[in-house]
Amino acid sequence: MTGRRRQVSRRALGRRFAGGVLWAYLVWNLLTWTATAENLGAGAGVAVLVGLALAPTGEIVPPWRLLAPRRLYGIARLLAVVGWGIARENVALARRIWAPSRPLSSGMVTAPTLARSDGELATVGLATSLIVDNQLIDLDRAAHRLQFHAVAVPPRGDDAVRRAVNGPVEDAVLSITRVSAITGR
Repeated sequence: MTGRRRQVSRRALGRRFAGGVLWAYLVWNLLTWTATAENLGAGAGVAVLVGLALAPTGEIVPPWRLLAPRRLYGIARLLAVVGWGIARENVALARRIWAPSRPLSSGMVTAPTLARSDGELATVGLATSLIVDNQLIDLDRAAHRLQFHAVAVPPRGDDAVRRAVNGPVEDAVLSITRVSAITGR
């Protein structure tokens, strides 16, 4: 029994190492955005060191879990929602600049959030801030609220604010994160 536990432990450690190396290598290449032999080699070396350091610390969700059909759908949905929001709000902002007589009702709003984990909150905050009309300013974890600076303040009421500010992005993020991270379902 002891040998079997050690073998399972080694297997789990191997999966954690592989997941950590792949994530670190993907992040390295995304941040450096350079495909020279030196950069790829240095990235591989750094990724192996990160994988070695992270493997003993606990479960690492491997990148191949992103390939689960429900998660792929959620990722595509998130990209579409954020892409459409960026395009729509950049055109609206350009119209405001070209026609300065249009009324501007900027201000601060608080919106309810269904996001609970650090990853969900960070993703919702970053993705909504990519869309130029709303910038995340603060969050109140206990009250489950996000505070935004809005170029155009939406109508009052929690439902209206959530629909206009963080709802579409948050719904797409939750469709990804609420799929079980370990099983892929």
